[in-house]
Amino acid sequence: MSPRKTYILKLYVAGNTPNSMRALKTLRNILDTEFRGVYALKVIDVLKNPQLAEEDKILATPTLAKILPPPVRRIIGDLSDRERVLIGLDLLYEELTDEALGEPTGADYNEGEPL
Repeated sequence: MSPRKTYILKLYVAGNTPNSMRALKTLRNILDTEFRGVYALKVIDVLKNPQLAEEDKILATPTLAKILPPPVRRIIGDLSDRERVLIGLDLLYEELTDEALGEPTGADYNEGEPL
């Protein structure tokens, strides 16, 4: 991660539900360990501010929206899948290799066998 890159994030929650609180706790953990102070987070309670949810076309909560840097990304759910969150925020890149795609490499099959 470039030290000059700043992330602008919005977390939409619906009150103090267990899913909302879990999403906030998980997100704060990720931000504290991965972002190291180069982010701004706004938590929006859609029960208190339904117009913001409507303007931003939020259909489910909790939803995390990465506003900056582009492109805008949204992650819906309690954010418990850390890898999915990091990929969604462009912090984790996995190179697509034959192994990652599940395709056999030369060492994985014998010549002449069907793939």
